Amino acid sequence: VQLVESGGGLVQAGGSLSLSCTASANIYGFNAMGWYRQAPGKQRELVASISSGDIINYAVSVKGRFTISRDYARNTVSLQMNSLKPEDTAVYYCNAQGGLGSDFWGKGTLVTVSS
Repeated sequence: VQLVESGGGLVQAGGSLSLSCTASANIYGFNAMGWYRQAPGKQRELVASISSGDIINYAVSVKGRFTISRDYARNTVSLQMNSLKPEDTAVYYCNAQGGLGSDFWGKGTLVTVSS
């Protein structure tokens, strides 16, 4: 399974970006999909996730600003990011968790928020 992210870029603080992740397989088969991020010198952290049962989780730092969504017809999961802050600067990775502990990652897309 391949996951391909798109939509990263440079934006000023307070701006918005939308990230998209397209899977090479039918996403019905995944137990959960989500977005993680890793800032320079920091560990990778969960940003948002959505389960097959539509349970959604957000990191406290992004709650109210970011929205995760899923499109089964297009095999995509998206992350709408509003009111961006410089501390949101990171490489954002798409993740999909399948059965039997399978775990898939995209290569990441860079989001840079200037102050």
